[in-house]
Amino acid sequence: MEVIICASEGEVATMAAARIAEALSRRPDPVMGLATGSSPLGTYAKLKERVDSGKLDLTRARFFALDEYIGLPPSDPNSYAETIRTTFTEPLGVNPAQVRVPDGMAADIDAACDAYEAAIRDAGGIDAQILGIGSNGHIGFNEPGSSFASRTRPKTLTATTRADNARFFGEGRVPTHCVTQGLGTIMDAGRLVLTATGAKKAAAVAAAVEGPVTAMCPASILQFHRYATVVVDEAAASKLQLHEYYRDTFDMLPEGYRPH
Repeated sequence: MEVIICASEGEVATMAAARIAEALSRRPDPVMGLATGSSPLGTYAKLKERVDSGKLDLTRARFFALDEYIGLPPSDPNSYAETIRTTFTEPLGVNPAQVRVPDGMAADIDAACDAYEAAIRDAGGIDAQILGIGSNGHIGFNEPGSSFASRTRPKTLTATTRADNARFFGEGRVPTHCVTQGLGTIMDAGRLVLTATGAKKAAAVAAAVEGPVTAMCPASILQFHRYATVVVDEAAASKLQLHEYYRDTFDMLPEGYRPH
Protein backbone atom coordinates (compact mmCIF):
# COMPACT_ATOMS: atom_id res chain seq x y z
CA MET A 1 0.00 0.00 0.00
CA GLU A 2 1.24 3.45 -0.96
CA VAL A 3 0.56 6.17 1.63
CA ILE A 4 0.98 9.80 0.59
CA ILE A 5 0.76 12.44 3.33
CA CYS A 6 0.03 15.93 2.04
CA ALA A 7 0.23 19.38 3.56
CA SER A 8 -3.25 20.48 2.45
CA GLU A 9 -6.57 19.34 0.99
CA GLY A 10 -5.55 20.86 -2.32
CA GLU A 11 -2.41 18.74 -2.43
CA VAL A 12 -4.46 15.63 -1.57
CA ALA A 13 -6.68 16.33 -4.58
CA THR A 14 -3.69 16.92 -6.87
CA MET A 15 -1.94 13.70 -5.85
CA ALA A 16 -5.10 11.60 -6.07
CA ALA A 17 -5.98 12.97 -9.50
CA ALA A 18 -2.47 12.21 -10.74
CA ARG A 19 -2.68 8.55 -9.67
CA ILE A 20 -6.15 8.17 -11.21
CA ALA A 21 -5.16 9.87 -14.48
CA GLU A 22 -2.11 7.62 -14.70
CA ALA A 23 -4.29 4.50 -14.48
CA LEU A 24 -6.89 5.83 -16.93
CA SER A 25 -4.27 6.78 -19.52
CA ARG A 26 -3.34 3.15 -20.16
CA ARG A 27 -6.48 2.48 -22.23
CA PRO A 28 -8.23 4.53 -24.93
CA ASP A 29 -11.58 3.54 -23.38
CA PRO A 30 -10.85 3.45 -19.64
CA VAL A 31 -13.30 2.68 -16.86
CA MET A 32 -13.44 4.72 -13.66
CA GLY A 33 -15.29 4.05 -10.43
CA LEU A 34 -16.93 7.13 -8.91
CA ALA A 35 -17.48 7.94 -5.24
CA THR A 36 -19.70 10.60 -3.70
CA GLY A 37 -19.45 12.67 -0.54
CA SER A 38 -17.07 15.54 0.13
CA SER A 39 -13.82 13.54 -0.13
CA PRO A 40 -13.62 13.20 -3.94
CA LEU A 41 -14.77 16.71 -4.87
CA GLY A 42 -11.29 18.22 -4.97
CA THR A 43 -10.03 15.26 -6.98
CA TYR A 44 -12.83 15.72 -9.52
CA ALA A 45 -11.88 19.39 -9.82
CA LYS A 46 -8.26 18.45 -10.53
CA LEU A 47 -9.36 15.87 -13.11
CA LYS A 48 -11.43 18.60 -14.76
CA GLU A 49 -8.28 20.73 -15.04
CA ARG A 50 -6.57 17.86 -16.85
CA VAL A 51 -9.52 17.41 -19.19
CA ASP A 52 -9.70 21.15 -19.92
CA SER A 53 -5.95 21.31 -20.65
CA GLY A 54 -6.05 18.29 -22.93
CA LYS A 55 -3.92 16.14 -20.63
CA LEU A 56 -6.76 13.67 -19.99
CA ASP A 57 -9.24 12.37 -22.56
CA LEU A 58 -12.48 10.94 -21.18
CA THR A 59 -14.51 10.99 -24.40
CA ARG A 60 -14.48 7.18 -24.61
CA ALA A 61 -14.38 6.47 -20.88
CA ARG A 62 -17.09 4.65 -18.94
CA PHE A 63 -18.01 5.35 -15.32
CA PHE A 64 -19.62 3.29 -12.56
CA ALA A 65 -20.79 4.74 -9.24
CA LEU A 66 -19.99 2.92 -6.02
CA ASP A 67 -23.43 3.07 -4.46
CA GLU A 68 -26.95 4.48 -4.28
CA TYR A 69 -29.72 4.78 -1.72
CA ILE A 70 -32.68 2.45 -2.01
CA GLY A 71 -35.96 4.30 -2.44
CA LEU A 72 -34.63 7.61 -3.78
CA PRO A 73 -35.45 8.33 -7.43
CA PRO A 74 -32.51 9.56 -9.56
CA SER A 75 -34.07 13.03 -9.64
CA ASP A 76 -34.00 13.39 -5.84
CA PRO A 77 -31.37 16.00 -4.90
CA ASN A 78 -29.93 13.62 -2.30
CA SER A 79 -29.67 10.63 -4.63
CA TYR A 80 -26.17 9.68 -5.68
CA ALA A 81 -27.27 9.71 -9.31
CA GLU A 82 -28.04 13.41 -8.94
CA THR A 83 -24.91 14.06 -6.87
CA ILE A 84 -22.68 12.52 -9.51
CA ARG A 85 -24.47 14.47 -12.24
CA THR A 86 -23.83 17.80 -10.50
CA THR A 87 -20.33 17.13 -9.12
CA PHE A 88 -18.78 15.07 -11.91
CA THR A 89 -20.74 14.46 -15.12
CA GLU A 90 -21.70 18.05 -15.92
CA PRO A 91 -18.54 19.82 -14.66
CA LEU A 92 -16.26 17.51 -16.65
CA GLY A 93 -18.46 17.57 -19.75
CA VAL A 94 -19.03 13.81 -19.68
CA ASN A 95 -21.82 12.30 -21.76
CA PRO A 96 -24.46 11.09 -19.23
CA ALA A 97 -24.82 7.90 -21.26
CA GLN A 98 -21.28 6.98 -20.19
CA VAL A 99 -22.21 7.03 -16.48
CA ARG A 100 -24.02 4.23 -14.68
CA VAL A 101 -25.32 4.31 -11.09
CA PRO A 102 -26.82 1.36 -9.17
CA ASP A 103 -30.62 1.29 -9.46
CA GLY A 104 -32.07 1.92 -6.03
CA MET A 105 -35.61 2.01 -7.41
CA ALA A 106 -35.56 -1.38 -9.15
CA ALA A 107 -38.53 -3.66 -8.60
CA ASP A 108 -36.06 -6.56 -8.27
CA ILE A 109 -33.02 -5.18 -6.45
CA ASP A 110 -31.09 -8.46 -6.55
CA ALA A 111 -31.50 -8.74 -10.33
CA ALA A 112 -30.44 -5.11 -10.73
CA CYS A 113 -27.32 -5.81 -8.67
CA ASP A 114 -26.43 -8.80 -10.84
CA ALA A 115 -26.92 -6.65 -13.95
CA TYR A 116 -24.62 -3.99 -12.51
CA GLU A 117 -21.88 -6.54 -11.90
CA ALA A 118 -22.32 -7.83 -15.46
CA ALA A 119 -22.07 -4.30 -16.86
CA ILE A 120 -18.75 -3.73 -15.08
CA ARG A 121 -17.40 -7.02 -16.43
CA ASP A 122 -18.62 -6.23 -19.95
CA ALA A 123 -16.80 -2.88 -19.80
CA GLY A 124 -13.55 -4.70 -19.11
CA GLY A 125 -13.40 -3.99 -15.40
CA ILE A 126 -12.65 -0.78 -13.51
CA ASP A 127 -9.22 0.69 -14.16
CA ALA A 128 -9.23 3.27 -11.36
CA GLN A 129 -11.59 3.46 -8.40
CA ILE A 130 -11.73 6.52 -6.18
CA LEU A 131 -12.75 5.87 -2.58
CA GLY A 132 -13.58 7.78 0.56
CA ILE A 133 -13.70 6.27 4.03
CA GLY A 134 -16.42 6.47 6.65
CA SER A 135 -15.73 7.17 10.30
CA ASN A 136 -16.44 3.48 10.99
CA GLY A 137 -14.05 2.35 8.25
CA HIS A 138 -16.61 1.64 5.55
CA ILE A 139 -15.82 2.05 1.86
CA GLY A 140 -18.70 2.38 -0.54
CA PHE A 141 -21.53 1.39 1.78
CA ASN A 142 -19.75 -1.78 2.91
CA GLU A 143 -20.41 -1.45 6.61
CA PRO A 144 -18.39 -3.24 9.34
CA GLY A 145 -19.00 -6.97 9.11
CA SER A 146 -19.21 -6.96 5.29
CA SER A 147 -17.82 -10.01 3.53
CA PHE A 148 -14.50 -9.51 1.80
CA ALA A 149 -15.89 -11.58 -1.10
CA SER A 150 -19.08 -9.50 -1.45
CA ARG A 151 -20.35 -8.24 -4.78
CA THR A 152 -22.87 -5.49 -5.61
CA ARG A 153 -25.83 -6.00 -3.28
CA PRO A 154 -28.36 -4.27 -0.99
CA LYS A 155 -27.16 -3.33 2.50
CA THR A 156 -28.65 -1.91 5.69
CA LEU A 157 -26.93 1.30 6.80
CA THR A 158 -25.56 1.43 10.33
CA ALA A 159 -26.67 4.04 12.85
CA THR A 160 -23.19 5.61 12.56
CA THR A 161 -23.48 6.05 8.81
CA ARG A 162 -27.02 7.40 9.07
CA ALA A 163 -25.86 9.91 11.68
CA ASP A 164 -22.92 10.96 9.48
CA ASN A 165 -25.30 11.54 6.55
CA ALA A 166 -28.11 13.18 8.52
CA ARG A 167 -26.82 16.66 7.62
CA PHE A 168 -27.98 16.05 4.06
CA PHE A 169 -31.47 14.81 4.94
CA GLY A 170 -32.60 16.27 8.23
CA GLU A 171 -33.79 14.48 11.35
CA GLY A 172 -35.32 11.06 10.72
CA ARG A 173 -35.23 11.23 6.93
CA VAL A 174 -31.99 9.36 6.23
CA PRO A 175 -32.57 6.25 4.10
CA THR A 176 -31.98 2.99 5.93
CA HIS A 177 -30.90 0.88 2.93
CA CYS A 178 -28.63 1.17 -0.08
CA VAL A 179 -27.13 -0.68 -3.01
CA THR A 180 -23.34 -0.82 -3.00
CA GLN A 181 -20.52 -2.39 -4.91
CA GLY A 182 -19.12 -5.15 -2.73
CA LEU A 183 -15.62 -5.37 -1.32
CA GLY A 184 -14.85 -8.11 -3.83
CA THR A 185 -16.03 -5.83 -6.64
CA ILE A 186 -13.90 -2.94 -5.39
CA MET A 187 -10.82 -5.15 -5.06
CA ASP A 188 -11.11 -6.16 -8.72
CA ALA A 189 -10.25 -2.61 -9.82
CA GLY A 190 -6.78 -2.11 -11.27
CA ARG A 191 -5.95 0.92 -9.10
CA LEU A 192 -7.58 2.02 -5.85
CA VAL A 193 -7.16 5.60 -4.63
CA LEU A 194 -8.58 6.44 -1.21
CA THR A 195 -8.60 10.05 -0.04
CA ALA A 196 -9.30 11.40 3.43
CA THR A 197 -8.92 14.77 5.10
CA GLY A 198 -9.53 16.07 8.60
CA ALA A 199 -9.00 14.74 12.10
CA LYS A 200 -12.41 13.01 12.15
CA LYS A 201 -11.05 10.46 9.67
CA ALA A 202 -7.76 9.85 11.50
CA ALA A 203 -8.85 6.79 13.51
CA ALA A 204 -10.44 5.13 10.47
CA VAL A 205 -7.36 5.82 8.33
CA ALA A 206 -5.04 4.35 10.97
CA ALA A 207 -7.20 1.24 11.30
CA ALA A 208 -7.34 0.78 7.52
CA VAL A 209 -3.63 1.31 6.90
CA GLU A 210 -1.95 -0.11 10.01
CA GLY A 211 -4.56 -2.17 11.82
CA PRO A 212 -5.37 -5.83 11.30
CA VAL A 213 -7.20 -6.80 8.13
CA THR A 214 -10.66 -7.35 9.52
CA ALA A 215 -14.27 -7.10 8.41
CA MET A 216 -14.79 -4.72 11.34
CA CYS A 217 -12.80 -2.16 9.31
CA PRO A 218 -13.81 -2.86 5.71
CA ALA A 219 -11.22 -0.44 4.31
CA SER A 220 -8.45 -2.57 5.80
CA ILE A 221 -8.89 -4.96 2.86
CA LEU A 222 -6.96 -2.41 0.80
CA GLN A 223 -3.83 -3.81 2.46
CA PHE A 224 -4.26 -6.83 0.17
CA HIS A 225 -4.50 -4.78 -3.06
CA ARG A 226 -1.40 -4.59 -5.22
CA TYR A 227 -2.00 -1.01 -6.33
CA ALA A 228 -3.78 0.77 -3.48
CA THR A 229 -2.90 4.39 -2.74
CA VAL A 230 -4.07 6.26 0.35
CA VAL A 231 -3.76 10.04 0.08
CA VAL A 232 -4.36 12.02 3.27
CA ASP A 233 -3.67 15.39 4.80
CA GLU A 234 -1.74 15.86 8.05
CA ALA A 235 -4.88 15.81 10.19
CA ALA A 236 -6.15 12.53 8.74
CA ALA A 237 -2.63 11.07 9.10
CA SER A 238 -2.26 12.14 12.71
CA LYS A 239 -2.82 8.66 14.20
CA LEU A 240 -0.52 6.75 11.85
CA GLN A 241 2.33 5.21 13.82
CA LEU A 242 4.63 5.10 10.79
CA HIS A 243 3.90 8.68 9.77
CA GLU A 244 7.54 9.66 9.23
CA TYR A 245 8.33 6.44 7.36
CA TYR A 246 5.52 7.07 4.88
CA ARG A 247 6.78 10.58 4.34
CA ASP A 248 10.35 9.40 3.82
CA THR A 249 9.23 6.65 1.45
CA PHE A 250 7.39 9.12 -0.75
CA ASP A 251 10.12 11.77 -0.62
CA MET A 252 12.70 9.23 -1.80
CA LEU A 253 10.65 7.90 -4.71
CA PRO A 254 12.50 8.02 -8.06
CA GLU A 255 11.11 10.78 -10.27
CA GLY A 256 9.30 8.37 -12.58
CA TYR A 257 7.21 7.03 -9.70
CA ARG A 258 6.00 10.38 -8.45
CA PRO A 259 2.50 11.56 -9.30
CA HIS A 260 2.61 14.47 -11.74
